[in-house]
Amino acid sequence: MKEVVISEKAIIEAAGEGMDAFVDVFVDATYEAIGGTLDAKTMGELNAEQVTLLAYRILRDEVMDGGFVQLIHNGYGPFLFKNPFGKMMRMWGIDSLAQLMNKARKLYYKYAEVIERDCSDEDFMALFEQLPEFDDLDDTFVENEEEWTGAVAQYIDEHIEQFATIVDRQDE
Repeated sequence: MKEVVISEKAIIEAAGEGMDAFVDVFVDATYEAIGGTLDAKTMGELNAEQVTLLAYRILRDEVMDGGFVQLIHNGYGPFLFKNPFGKMMRMWGIDSLAQLMNKARKLYYKYAEVIERDCSDEDFMALFEQLPEFDDLDDTFVENEEEWTGAVAQYIDEHIEQFATIVDRQDE
């Protein structure tokens, strides 16, 4: 297992900036520990909590930028829908996100072949019109993102030892 190390000072500063910055400190330190790339090899160097945190960040960034269609088109469908991400969200107490992921997973299996194929930018943009079933899911995510990110931050705070080793570095 890779050790993720974060200074206590960095955590305190991030917490002062808000929940997004708090979550980002853990995400960034985790990526740093695995050399910046999440793949099958580096996933094996992390625990389930750390992988779930990175999955949440990917989910949040992709859906906030271009919805579930973009997330799936960019190749993250298998990572989020063929792994126990939704179950982990339920374990973390974020049941409403787990429910949304269950709905999205059903649409993923229905449309993955169409969404994942290589296509032009124009064809990609047309997917949004062709697949309006994702619209409500996208809207729900955007409407709840702040609450869910807050819940992720709270889970990290309550289980900090699962995510990183916190060190007190006076020299920072």
